[in-house]
Amino acid sequence: MGNVGFTTIDMIILIVYLLVVLVAGLLFSKKEMQGKEFFKGDGTVPWYVTSVSIFATLLSPISFMTLAGNSYAGTWLLWFAQLGMIFAIPVAIRFFLPIYARLDIDTAYDYLQKRFGSKALRALSAVFFIIYQIGRMSIIMYLPSVALATLTKIDVNILIIAMGAIAIVYSYTGGVKSVLWTDFIQGSVLLIGTVVGLFFLIANLKGGFGDIASELASGKFISGNETIFNPNLLKDSIFLIILGSGINTLSSYVSSQDIVQRFTTTQNVKKLNKMMFTNGVLSIFIASVFYLIGTGLYVYYQVQHPGSEGSSIPQDQIFTYFIAYGLPVGVTGVLIAAIYAAAQSTISTGLNSVATSWTLDIQDVVSSNLDDKKRTKIAQYVSLGVGVFSTVVSIVMAHTGITSAYVWFNGFMGLVLGVLGGIFILGIFTKRANLKGAYAAMIASSIVLLVIKYALPAEAVSIWAYSLISIVVSLIVGYVVSVLTGGRAAPENTTVYDIASIHADKSWEVRH
Repeated sequence: MGNVGFTTIDMIILIVYLLVVLVAGLLFSKKEMQGKEFFKGDGTVPWYVTSVSIFATLLSPISFMTLAGNSYAGTWLLWFAQLGMIFAIPVAIRFFLPIYARLDIDTAYDYLQKRFGSKALRALSAVFFIIYQIGRMSIIMYLPSVALATLTKIDVNILIIAMGAIAIVYSYTGGVKSVLWTDFIQGSVLLIGTVVGLFFLIANLKGGFGDIASELASGKFISGNETIFNPNLLKDSIFLIILGSGINTLSSYVSSQDIVQRFTTTQNVKKLNKMMFTNGVLSIFIASVFYLIGTGLYVYYQVQHPGSEGSSIPQDQIFTYFIAYGLPVGVTGVLIAAIYAAAQSTISTGLNSVATSWTLDIQDVVSSNLDDKKRTKIAQYVSLGVGVFSTVVSIVMAHTGITSAYVWFNGFMGLVLGVLGGIFILGIFTKRANLKGAYAAMIASSIVLLVIKYALPAEAVSIWAYSLISIVVSLIVGYVVSVLTGGRAAPENTTVYDIASIHADKSWEVRH
């Protein structure tokens, strides 16, 4: 087993891959997209392309580099977080997607305006999402670029600029259609590259897959001190990880514009359902592959070759070390391209969703007389500006090492997305919730989560319980305040109580 690191052949493969993605993005954007087409596509993108795009968006390079590290250093405990989709996907399909399709929403936060009758709530929610997304994109450019710079000996600035520039070009030119198709290519490369990596690893183990299976059977899957169920839902257990991650995923599906934007590409409910199921299968499959790789790396470096150079590599770098030094020439290039694919699909989606949200959720509130041409131009300039800004922030991070502030920032903004999820659930599951209730829910759940995160000891409440707490607080406070302030009859087709009539009346459904 062994390579000499990142070779010229690997470099050629990476460059060719990046050029193919750039050309593909430009080809898919040949038709000039304006207005709704720029933001929602022209209805010609197949459902499976959109499904792979959701998968590629959710799987960042940070996941790519840390999932294998989790099972390498420990057990498969965090693998159970993927199983939250088994709960999140049916709930989204049953209660949210029919409403989103029927209302033909333009953005996630368009739903909040239609439900609560407030442009201000829509704009405020969009601001939270945009700040979160800019921070996330900067980190996603920074982390893999630093790891790849170490392996490839390419200057980190060049890697960050290349990653940002290519994503900016096809996000700027072709809108969501271009992003969806390039995400499809990136997601496919990611899937194929990772599976190929697993096969090569298994081939180099003395007992093949049997070595991995025996480790899993002897405590590498779940250790004896890991709790399956704890009746105290504030404490860690496998059940809480599945429930908490399911609620987190549901919040992303229903309130995060980068995911909801995929749902706005069609009003066909059957296509939406297929998208969701395929995304769930792909996500659980790829997580399982990463965890098998991590256990395989543990067998190779810690059991079969203890004391080798690789056995002392930190867990989050072990997979990239294996890619550079454990794979044949050429395959290394494919796997490095897969890491780049994970980064670029997340960045391009981020740019496009930020541009869409800024233009439709904020700009339209300020000046409602914009035509499609102006809207598209604003979105393109926002996409360009945010892309350049995120790239610059990423380069600053690479040279100053100020990651701790950004880790804190991402954790804080992650709380905000949990709070947004609570407002969406309040709106969809109650008939009487009004605007005052929505604001009260937002404030109360924010305060409760901030106190739990920053005022209580870390071990007091499991992080997997945060989203559950946020939703419970949002529902109770939001509903009580709404009732006390007179309530509000929910507009037609905005709550779960309208789903039966939505399914019964198919006249609205656009069958692309």
